[in-house]
Formats: sequence, C-alpha cells, structure tokens
Amino acid sequence: MNEAIDKSISRYISLTEEELEIFHSLLKHKSVPKKTYLLQEGEICDFEAYILKGCIRNYYIDKNGFEVILQFGIEDWWVSDIASFYNREPSKMYIETLEDSELLFLSPQDKEVLFAKVPKFERFFRLMLQKNISTTQNRLINTISKTATEKYLDFIKLYPTIPQRVAQHYIASYLGISAEFLSKIRTKIAKQ
Repeated sequence: MNEAIDKSISRYISLTEEELEIFHSLLKHKSVPKKTYLLQEGEICDFEAYILKGCIRNYYIDKNGFEVILQFGIEDWWVSDIASFYNREPSKMYIETLEDSELLFLSPQDKEVLFAKVPKFERFFRLMLQKNISTTQNRLINTISKTATEKYLDFIKLYPTIPQRVAQHYIASYLGISAEFLSKIRTKIAKQ
C-alpha cells in the first residue's frame, strides 16, 4: 500500500527507513465508495489525501446553480482544499469521489508532527505546493487565452485517462463549455 506514495515522494526527497516509518504511521488509509463527498461547501478541510486508486473531482457551485469542476485527481495525485486546509476557513468547494477510491489521509495535526519529526517533508510539501500553483496558473492562462478545442487537447495531455473514466458533462464543466459543444469538438478531432 505504501509503495506508490514512497515512490512518488522519492522523486523529490530521500528518506531513511526510520523516516518512512514515521510518515507511514501518520497516514490513515481509507477505502471510499464512488459518489462519496470527502468535503462539502462550508466545512473546514481537515485533510490532504494521496490517491492510491480512483478518480476524484473538486468543484464549486456557481451563482446560477451549475457545478464548475476545478480539478480532477487520479492515481499518484494529492487532493485537498488548500485554502481551507491551511487557513482553517470554511471551504467554498466540494470534493467527491467519482470511482471507488483508496486514499491515504494526512490531517493538519499529523502534518505538523511530520514536519517536526522529519523536516525533509517541509521541502516535499513546498515542492507539491509550487507544482499546484504552477498548474493552477497555467489553467487560468489557458482558460483565458485558448479556444475550446485547444483547451480540450491540453486537457487530454494532462489527463489522458479521464475521458474513459468520467461522464462527458464533467469534462465539459472543467473546460467551461456545454456537453454538446464538447461532443462537436471530439467529433471534429476524430475526423482529422
């Protein structure tokens, strides 16, 4: 169970067996069924979770009552509401499993224990946060500057397995277009 997360972390920091044991002791493994909310609007996010297996979406509901998907999370990704987790403020989003999922949870308290006992993890989580900010920044630029077709092609590069795993209307929501328009884009690309 810990092999996947250990391999992921080893891309950024080197840990001794003792440091890994400390880390493993702080993780809480949970099997979470499909269509389960890990977080709902108004709650304070009390976790950062590593996805061992499954697909998860982060979304919010806009002023017209429509779901707007901000992010998908799949194997070897972390999922959380960073603002709520760090600032201890009510979340503005929902985090929901789209598939049966296996997750490793880390609470804010356990994360602080981890930092105290294995300071190398501060570097790891700083690098993860930088990666998240970079991805979010690129998504914002793409949303503003690219056509719907370009956004879809970028989406396929970032999430190559998602179209086989989730309903088309979820992808359309992520791209900020209608499901019908996405269908036209996919048909046009398939003909090329």
